[in-house]
Amino acid sequence: MTRPVPTARPDPYPITPFAGMVDAVVRPPGSKSLTNRALLAASLAAGHSRLDGVLFADDTEAMLDAVAVLGAVVAIDRDHHRVDIDGVAGRIAPGPSKIDARLSGTTARFVLPALALGAGPCRLDGGAGLRARPMTPLFGAVRALGATVMEEDQPGRLPVTVSRDLPPEATGGAVTLTVSGAVSSQFTSGVLLAGPCLPVGLRVELEPPIVSQPYLDMTVAVMAAFGAFVGRPGPTTYVVDSGGYRGTDFSIEPDASAASYFFAAAAITNGRVRVEGLGTSSGQGDVAFVDVLERMGAHVERSADAIEVRGTGTLRGVDVDFRPISDTAQTLAAVAAFADGPTRISGIGFIRGKETDRIGAVVTELRRCGVGATEEDDGFVVHPAPVRPATVQTYGDHRMAMSFALLGLRAAGIAIADPGCVAKTFPAYFDVLESLRPGPPAGNQERGDRP
Repeated sequence: MTRPVPTARPDPYPITPFAGMVDAVVRPPGSKSLTNRALLAASLAAGHSRLDGVLFADDTEAMLDAVAVLGAVVAIDRDHHRVDIDGVAGRIAPGPSKIDARLSGTTARFVLPALALGAGPCRLDGGAGLRARPMTPLFGAVRALGATVMEEDQPGRLPVTVSRDLPPEATGGAVTLTVSGAVSSQFTSGVLLAGPCLPVGLRVELEPPIVSQPYLDMTVAVMAAFGAFVGRPGPTTYVVDSGGYRGTDFSIEPDASAASYFFAAAAITNGRVRVEGLGTSSGQGDVAFVDVLERMGAHVERSADAIEVRGTGTLRGVDVDFRPISDTAQTLAAVAAFADGPTRISGIGFIRGKETDRIGAVVTELRRCGVGATEEDDGFVVHPAPVRPATVQTYGDHRMAMSFALLGLRAAGIAIADPGCVAKTFPAYFDVLESLRPGPPAGNQERGDRP
């Protein structure tokens, strides 16, 4: 099998409108969220693990490099989307060392607590975009685990150097942490992932409100797959038993956030898209995006391992709380531009601290495209209007590029600046989107990256 190389795109990249309805079967690449959680758990485990369906993109490449620094032995088979890992059994390699998390928030925030398991020192840094993202709650949590965190530049930001003078078993009784749940679920996920490797276990108390709860559920499920036990004595309390992880075989399903773009394409073009490998059995919260499309008027069929969306020619405006599925808010903004009335998306004030201010960016670029939009403290409102030609600025944010490309499926003159930013999570995105273009069938009708 030969791994496809994404097609080089001009910058800006013009989107040619589809001449008809989408009718396609797609299997998006593996989940970034599952991939990075599984890579770290396998690397901290005792024994051998095999991960299938792995996503290879900038964010996961950053994690692959990071776990190698931790001491894991990693063998990569890109053609078959597979990684074999011999883990460190909870004992990370001693420093001095360096980790470059690039622009990957999950890599930085998952690996940082794991650095508290070793002697260090390890310097953790990233690109300019990641350096701008908040880290203060996690720094406090890692210090509570007994490590020293030295901030080198701005307080609460990367780069930092992490070290500890005493091994974890010398710190005494069970560790109890209080972590804010309001900024990012990645902080809590990172702490939980390190928990099984602490010899005395871990208790985490979350301060509400809690954003992106489905991602915490995903973290716990991945930990369980690698032999860890996490108890929930209360809705805001997690208790992690000591005992570490054990190596295992783990299959990674397609990315639900990536699938949202293709479901949206069906709704926008009044077509049909079936996504395979992702269904009602999925633990990814973003599968709930199709529930919102259904409320807007699309027809949705679900099975255990597939979801199909059909556009009906009706798109109603909705008022929805996207706190649990915030990564799909930009996708819905593109769909809402073609609805018959306003759409309000709320509960997502925290996405201002993502790769860019995703509320401000969405509103600015919708207006650039002629669509009415207003900011609110915790979200935005889209007021549908005819889409006019424009070059969409993407602010280095992969989700801005992928979402706003959907406007061009129905409206002429849309171009995407810096299309290469999609490499962060979905390098072949524009190839897969183009493969949906209506036309005479040519061979296999299944499209997309098939792990």
